[in-house]
Amino acid sequence: MSNTDAAGQILEAAGKKQLTQRERFEKVRTLIHRDSESASAALAAEVAAMIRERAAAGGRIVLGLATGSTPVPFYRELIRLHCEEGLSFANVTTFNLDEYYGLPRDHPESYYRFMRDQLFDHIDIPDSQINIPDGTVPMEAVYDHCLDYERRIVEAGGLDLQILGIGRTGHIGFNEPGSSSDSITRMITLDRVTRQDAAADFMGVANVPRSAITMGVGTILEARRLVLMAWGSNKAGIVQEAVEGRVTDQVSASFLQTHPNATFLVDRAAASNLTRFRYPWLVGPVEWDVAMKKRAVVWLAGKLEKPILKLVDEDYNESGAGGLLASTSEAAYEVNIDIFNRVQRTITGWPGGKPGADDTNRPERSLPFPKRILVLSPEPADAYIGMGGTIERLKEQGHEVKLVFQTSGSLRVADVAALNFARVVLEMVETTHSPEWESQTAYARSIIEAIDAKGEFGIDPESVRKLKGLILRGEARDAASTCRLKYHDSQFLDLPFYETGRYRRFHLEEADTAALATILEDFQPHSIFTTGDASDPSSPQAIAFRAFSGAWLARGGRDCNVWLYRGRDRPFEAHEIEMAVPMSPDQLDQKVEAIRKFMSINDADLNATSRNQEIAKTYDALGMAEYEAIEAFRRWNTEGAGSET
Repeated sequence: MSNTDAAGQILEAAGKKQLTQRERFEKVRTLIHRDSESASAALAAEVAAMIRERAAAGGRIVLGLATGSTPVPFYRELIRLHCEEGLSFANVTTFNLDEYYGLPRDHPESYYRFMRDQLFDHIDIPDSQINIPDGTVPMEAVYDHCLDYERRIVEAGGLDLQILGIGRTGHIGFNEPGSSSDSITRMITLDRVTRQDAAADFMGVANVPRSAITMGVGTILEARRLVLMAWGSNKAGIVQEAVEGRVTDQVSASFLQTHPNATFLVDRAAASNLTRFRYPWLVGPVEWDVAMKKRAVVWLAGKLEKPILKLVDEDYNESGAGGLLASTSEAAYEVNIDIFNRVQRTITGWPGGKPGADDTNRPERSLPFPKRILVLSPEPADAYIGMGGTIERLKEQGHEVKLVFQTSGSLRVADVAALNFARVVLEMVETTHSPEWESQTAYARSIIEAIDAKGEFGIDPESVRKLKGLILRGEARDAASTCRLKYHDSQFLDLPFYETGRYRRFHLEEADTAALATILEDFQPHSIFTTGDASDPSSPQAIAFRAFSGAWLARGGRDCNVWLYRGRDRPFEAHEIEMAVPMSPDQLDQKVEAIRKFMSINDADLNATSRNQEIAKTYDALGMAEYEAIEAFRRWNTEGAGSET
């Protein structure tokens, strides 16, 4: 249990110094819960107590609110408290951090609409007490609008509590790198990374607004209390930088270090890069089990840029890992040999197990052979990005591979793909002059008209979304053939949570879990490869993983190994890897070819193979054999439910 699992500590902890030696690298109070749901419930309970206490005294409370996927579980808990426990928001005034510029308020991705959908339409707060920047004001009026927003905050008495999320660039609100500590509410140009992260929400980066109105860092820091929330391993790096790094305008969240009452509230995955978790031997005594030894030795080799077998006693003692040698009464040589062998044994060219081989020290058991192997891909490209080379290897080695695409992925398909399809149909009509094409002509024109009608920021009608899903289905099967899979080796589930939802608005349904349960029961796999265990909790990857894990745990124990891979999430670190599958240059090229089958892929996905090359370089630096690239896997710990720490 973390030091924060008890309720009632979040707002009280704001401004207090870290309590233990293990937290000494953290420059702002950081509280860790097992997951986003427990953290959000704890914070909501404390906010509810504040609201009730202020109401009982005849006063009002002013809350600063954030958008994005991070605060969604917090808002859902506030709604529950209102509906089930009578929490009233009649004495609450709210100010939102930001809004996209140029979006009409009824656009599904406007923050006005988001807040209505996610909170305001479900509680009793008066409309007159809701304040959100207006992204529709004329350009010449933006400056005065921002000054008026500042004035309204002051007239309300200032922010009692500001809720924050954190972007990949370290921004709070839309305060991109370069935002000063005294900046106020203003229009800002969005960073390229920020726009790429929002691309899926808008069905293509070209549709993401380039500007936004945001509270400034200075405005945020004037709040009496600040709570920044972060979930998932993808936020681990920037959380560590904001909490333990220097204060800099390149990471606006780092300014929270200067606030007297600021708290970071994170789940275990988002906390995994903090020193107390990543390098715990540097902040106190640890239990030197095999996993901790491997973590420390791999870290030491990387820090000193030495192969494992070249580490000496002085390296351990002078770098803070001397406790490892003291705990074992062994010299560095014995420890090095043990960990070198363990890392080396993760390498295998037989990800499905090698028939007839002694599998005592191999990642995957040799029998049965061939195996039924189930590969789950939340969105169609995920499996190719994370394990395209391994899929090809499994098929080549004779296993029965079933690739299941859990969702259609239609939300990632750009308008241009659907327009191109419709235009090809019309061109076919023009060249054939056949009356048999009348219905196809009508369909193609309806697609073009629907896309034109919805405009730059509109939402897809069902017909367009269906077409985009079918386009992606064809691309996914083209990619499958590149990995030696036949047409019947893949299957689309089109899980309901995705087909009826949008990014940041997905809800897991019983039908989703039931669909995965049917696959498991029908296919009876010997090995499963899946991802999403460490993704943002509201992402399709995380929800698809929850659908699988719910089906798996309900199914009961079976003779089946479950391997985790990384698609769009942070790659495994070397000490986490339990199976490393090497790829030759030709196999790497083949993986690139599979990924390129997807027209709506972004630059980060196209460069996924560079991560495989980095893993190979890391293994090489540790003293392993030199490979072109490596795909990495880790066993799923069902008891830890995929926790990163």
